Amino acid sequence: MAIEQRLRELDARHRDLDIIIKSEATHPSMDATRLTAMKRQKLRLKEEIEHIRQNAENH
Repeated sequence: MAIEQRLRELDARHRDLDIIIKSEATHPSMDATRLTAMKRQKLRLKEEIEHIRQNAENH
């Protein structure tokens, strides 16, 4: 189904961002602004994943 594929894509992007954020946070010359932007993007992905799952459960 298209919804399942979309969830897999979002989950993969969420995991990838998590890895990048952890890696960036360990660098001594990390860019705090970029790190914050990535964290916000990760949160938006999580919210979208949860929204899709809730809608799928209700239908």
